[in-house]
Amino acid sequence: MEASAGLVAGSHNRNELVVIHNHEEHKPLKNLDGQVCEICGDDIGLTVDGDLFVACNECGFPACRPCYEYERREGTQQCPQCRTRYKRLKGSPRVEGDEDEEDIDDIEHEFNIDDDKHHKPKHVADMLHGKMSYGRGPESDEISQFPPVIAGIRSRPVSGEFPIGAHDQMLSSSLHKRVHPYPVSEPASAKGDEKKEGGWRDRMDDWKMQQGNLGPEPDDLNDPDSAMLDEARQPLSRKVPIASSKINPYRMVIVARLVILAFFLRYRILNPVHDAIGLWLTSVICEIWFAISWILDQFPKWFPINRETYLDRLSFRYELEGEPNLLATVDIFVSTVDPMKEPPLVTANTILSILAMDYPVDKISCYISDDGASMLTFEALSETAEFARKWVPFCKKFTIEPRAPEMYFTLKIDYLKDKVQPTFVKERRAMKREYEEFKVRINSLVAKASKAPPEGWIMQDGTPWPGNNTKDHPGMIQVFLGQSGGHDTEGNELPRLVYVSREKRPGFQHHKKAGAMNALVRVSGVLTNAPFMLNLDCDHYLNNSKAVREAMCFLMDPQTGKKVCYVQFPQRFDGIDRHDRYANRNTVFFDINMRGLDGIQGPVYVGTGCVFRRQALYGYDPPKGPKRPKMASCGCCPCFGRRKNKHSKQKANGEGASLGGMDDDKELLMSHMNFEKKFGQSAIFVTSTLMEEGGVPPSSSPASLLKEAIHVISCGYEDKTEWGLELGWIYGSITEDILTGFKMHCRGWRSIYCMPKRAAFKGSAPINLSDRLNQVLRWALGSVEIFFSRHSPVWYGYKGGKLRFLERFAYVNTTIYPFTSIPLLAYCILPAVCLLTDKFIMPEISTFASLFFIALFMSIFATGILELRWSGVSIEEWWRNEQFWVIGGISAHLFAVVQGLLKILAGIDTNFTVTSKATDDEEFGELYTFKWTTLLIPPTTVLIINLVGVVAGVSDAINNGVQSWGPLFGKLFFSFWVIVHLYPFLKGLMGKQNRTPTIVVIWSILLASIFSLLWVRIDPFVLKTKGPATSQCGINC
Repeated sequence: MEASAGLVAGSHNRNELVVIHNHEEHKPLKNLDGQVCEICGDDIGLTVDGDLFVACNECGFPACRPCYEYERREGTQQCPQCRTRYKRLKGSPRVEGDEDEEDIDDIEHEFNIDDDKHHKPKHVADMLHGKMSYGRGPESDEISQFPPVIAGIRSRPVSGEFPIGAHDQMLSSSLHKRVHPYPVSEPASAKGDEKKEGGWRDRMDDWKMQQGNLGPEPDDLNDPDSAMLDEARQPLSRKVPIASSKINPYRMVIVARLVILAFFLRYRILNPVHDAIGLWLTSVICEIWFAISWILDQFPKWFPINRETYLDRLSFRYELEGEPNLLATVDIFVSTVDPMKEPPLVTANTILSILAMDYPVDKISCYISDDGASMLTFEALSETAEFARKWVPFCKKFTIEPRAPEMYFTLKIDYLKDKVQPTFVKERRAMKREYEEFKVRINSLVAKASKAPPEGWIMQDGTPWPGNNTKDHPGMIQVFLGQSGGHDTEGNELPRLVYVSREKRPGFQHHKKAGAMNALVRVSGVLTNAPFMLNLDCDHYLNNSKAVREAMCFLMDPQTGKKVCYVQFPQRFDGIDRHDRYANRNTVFFDINMRGLDGIQGPVYVGTGCVFRRQALYGYDPPKGPKRPKMASCGCCPCFGRRKNKHSKQKANGEGASLGGMDDDKELLMSHMNFEKKFGQSAIFVTSTLMEEGGVPPSSSPASLLKEAIHVISCGYEDKTEWGLELGWIYGSITEDILTGFKMHCRGWRSIYCMPKRAAFKGSAPINLSDRLNQVLRWALGSVEIFFSRHSPVWYGYKGGKLRFLERFAYVNTTIYPFTSIPLLAYCILPAVCLLTDKFIMPEISTFASLFFIALFMSIFATGILELRWSGVSIEEWWRNEQFWVIGGISAHLFAVVQGLLKILAGIDTNFTVTSKATDDEEFGELYTFKWTTLLIPPTTVLIINLVGVVAGVSDAINNGVQSWGPLFGKLFFSFWVIVHLYPFLKGLMGKQNRTPTIVVIWSILLASIFSLLWVRIDPFVLKTKGPATSQCGINC
């Protein structure tokens, strides 16, 4: 793929395609004048008689045969121009509604299918070959083989060869006909010969050698490299179970807490408070909901595990000296939308860390999705590509970490540690100066872009920027770095760097980030088609240059890797204050919950820092392991069950498209017509979906691939396909990550949680209170949308039983946790109501009943302590998580439930805003910034009510004497529980306040109120006047 060949912009539906070169006039990529299809833009082609193909004899509307066939089969069967029904032409299969014709021109006679079973396989192959090669021009004998698509077993490797003739014919649009790759059955005679020759014996030996069960030959024992080969045969990773001394007490306490909770709820239900029945009933309902929520959250953590990887074994197995590197290729996706909220410098650091990772450069391709079609992002990426020519060789020469320059140069560590090369200091100074100059250039681009000109942006060659209208622009692709033209300052090859901005037009649903990611999947499938994909947010840089190698230890493991759909890494963050006031690190989730899920069926997908298997995203089922042969049955006796079908079927998705079943030729043909309906009308992309090992056709030209890439990012490409429904990132929620991982787990895939010692990726988090609440609101709203969708884990995915029970528990919990905000809000208000009304939610308890409360609190604390013990999470991080659970629960989660119900019931949609990644110049300066939002109203109200309730309760106890202090302590305990949990919120609400400790302000208000009441009650400084008693004189004084 040629780098720096210009920006390719175009719209497949509008038949537009141009190349914009810097400092040159824009030129058309190819002459599109002449007889071209008005639907897809390809050549119309000729009939078998050599005449121009005419789809409609009434008006002569230009349409090619594949579009004609598709319209008759899937569409309205009418001409788009005159609305006349298409008549069946010679060579076209019959569809419903065709008139019966007297001639013999039928589909069976057209392909001359013989009923003789001996000749059937050959005719089937010829028929499918004709379908695959239609419109591709003449073929030579050497390259006449079409891709051998699988028969019965999808996991066989697929060749990347296309039946394409000379190089000049590849540029013709006939390469892009909408054709279907069909599976081809293996001739029965070949199968018989293979059995006779004992092919199964060879396969068994290969399998044993792969598993390490077949020992080496005696001659190999003296081989000095035998130790290395033995090491290479070892597993690439292993599970490290939690020590039984830590996990067994933890499980025992969970069971004990469950029993205690049952007795506690029984006591609460059977002992109502008659003088405060409303408060009692509300509290009991809330406690039952909290119990259900705790069960859903706790039991998926029953089987926590750790994992270890062996990078040296990975190198021994796939990177032998003197042999080609066998590591799998990886396509890396980085998504960005608004360069004003996601600064280009942050995105540039992420891209630079990707290009400098420790992985073979010819195995890496980085794709940048600019969903805002911003010229600022485009120009910043161009500057980044130039700076990468200097930065990448510097990183690899001195093996520095991390490889994002901003983070590397700001590290407060001894950068000379382990550095022995004398030129390091000199080159580091020079590189730091280069990076500072690079930052100045990026900052100047940002300053220039702050005010757009009225006529729109103009490129350097005078061409208007195609994305001036962000809601109506063509698709754009620019290859900045590649195999030809992508070299660093030392002459070494650089990884590919591709800019992509999908087409957007009014009236089309673009599906936000999920739609952008699916566009990248298709573009990469056409241009590079790596079997694995890593997706990152624009602010998540590679902190560990070996992160992809860590993932490959799981995905390329020959024993277990084939069933792994993705490897998820934990999210780690920079720029968070030491105390992590708003639980931005989310350590409890990433270090406890995710490790628990890893012991069941794997962690959930969290939206970034994840390496996918491409075949899993395409909706395929995981390969099934070998089964033991069953006893043959004649089927005559019911006890032996029904006779097993001769031909097994393998489903491509949950409802599945059969890749087997070769009984009937017409059924074979029709059963695979759904490839176009499933993946879209792109021959090259559809064929790439069947290539498990990846790769692109070596005979395809860059121009043809770029044209097809523009086609697959057109705004109408996903119409009438399964994209977003069964394939790729799933639509239907703004948190598309949960849905996408859930669909894969429902198909039977498992995922892996990888926690290397050095964090794989690091990003930025919103440390400001308002931004943090808005971020949590977006996550919670997505969960509410999933709960009410057809993909809700409450009722979806039971067919087949491939989703494990505890894994479903975890997914159900991710969708219903926002609804906990309603009982949580009620429970936070109850203490203040009890203090103001002098009522309580519980009756006077006996000594025996008090044991339930003591045991419950002890089990809660014991569960938390033992959980921290096996996970390694600090008690401060656990406490911050508990505090923000209350803060987010009564604010962001509550608003998410309301907005979700409005969307479902009234159809009122809400747009989410991108979280700002910009940082303040002062360290943690953003932490004290106050931004008013309606999300602050509920917790502020709860806080004030509880403070007022404390003051009122204390004053009432003072008035009523010593006997009222006993019941007051129970009420004050619950009220202080609420205030303590809302303390970080109050601290953020007050802002910096000249660094006055917030606790001083709180105690000042409380003590001032209490002493004021005491002043009024005691009144020590006012002299009492003497006079007659009013009770005796009767005077109303």
